[in-house]
Amino acid sequence: MEGALIPVVVFVIVYALISFELVNKAVAALLGVMVLLVLHVVSEHKAVEFIDFETIMLLLGMMSIVAIVRKSGFFTILSVKIAELTKGSPIKILVLFSIVTASLSAFLDNVTTVLIIVPIVIELTRGMGLDPKVYVISQAVISNVGGTATLIGDPPNIIIGSKVGLTFNQFLFNLTPPIIVCFVVVLFYIWVANRSKFKPIDTNLGKLFSVQLLLEKIRYEFLATKIDRVFLFKSLGCLILTILLFVTQTITKLSPGVVALLMAMVLFVITRVNVEHMLEEIEWSTLLFFAGLFILVGVLEEKGVIEWIARNIFLQVGDNPYVIVLMVLWVSGIVSGFLDNIPFTITMIPIVRLILETTPIPHNILWWALALGACLGGNFTMIGASANIVTVGMAKRFRVDISFIQFMKFSAVITIITLILSSIYLVIFLRLTLP
Repeated sequence: MEGALIPVVVFVIVYALISFELVNKAVAALLGVMVLLVLHVVSEHKAVEFIDFETIMLLLGMMSIVAIVRKSGFFTILSVKIAELTKGSPIKILVLFSIVTASLSAFLDNVTTVLIIVPIVIELTRGMGLDPKVYVISQAVISNVGGTATLIGDPPNIIIGSKVGLTFNQFLFNLTPPIIVCFVVVLFYIWVANRSKFKPIDTNLGKLFSVQLLLEKIRYEFLATKIDRVFLFKSLGCLILTILLFVTQTITKLSPGVVALLMAMVLFVITRVNVEHMLEEIEWSTLLFFAGLFILVGVLEEKGVIEWIARNIFLQVGDNPYVIVLMVLWVSGIVSGFLDNIPFTITMIPIVRLILETTPIPHNILWWALALGACLGGNFTMIGASANIVTVGMAKRFRVDISFIQFMKFSAVITIITLILSSIYLVIFLRLTLP
């Protein structure tokens, strides 16, 4: 590992800055890259080669599409319709909003989903005289569960799919079944653990009257909002076409990154939106963060650090496929709960590749273990996933204060449950596929 000391020290410092939120994530990652460039650890041209532009294109394309769909008013319509369907029932609020949150998180990104869902949940529950906290935290948790189901649902999946070459359908067919089970079990657990907070309010005339007033207010505000139906149909049409192109990837031979960016550009043209305004909606700091991390991990891989970690830590557990798969799942789940799962996933990909060289495990099961662990592990703590941080921050703006301990008391058990369910799924998968 000649010349590995400097990139290792830089990577550890950057990781610490990111994990403890001492510096903006993008600034921390790019500062680390600049240090490596200034010290001539890596050249500018070599650094650019480490960037996975497939991932960057996919993220940029989906961010653009979601920004335009949001402008169309579709999410406003959806929120109002759900609010009306709940009719003031606490358990209906939990179930209906959770179904929508999980579904949107699977096909959009979960940060966008909680930005849409959380405000209306807080307004509904507070208007009914209920404590919004359990409903708010549940939507953050559910968004991470739902986002695990597809290639585009959560950043770790996007990274794995792009780096490894896994298709949208492979994610859909292999991760959606266990995630559906996890979703149902998690909803049941939330109801059982907080049953007193989901009691019907039929007997409370004062609360029922308040709910009716609130729903009338939401309906009035919605009707007062002008929705351009042509713009709405164009936006939804392109979103549906994007997902169809993802599903038919094996036929079209178009990568998800190309599809997402192509459809985003088509949307810009046919909707004639203000491009400059829409580009302000893009999370450029996230894209720069990814680019910086790809370079940092690429340098570590080139210097032999990743191989050393794999051989001295992960490959020391022997060649039992069950042990290896469960180790990757649980290590990913626990670490992702306390550190950012994005840099962890980028670091783990070359390690998993090395493991597969010595112990070939069929049907990409080890990649599914990494995806399940990294995505579901984000629910362990408030800082485990971006959706959690955004949810808590937004709740605070609505005067709903959720502490680190409150979040963890609610979410840690759910994380353990989902990791156990994932373990059972992976063990059954292995048993059915191994000779």
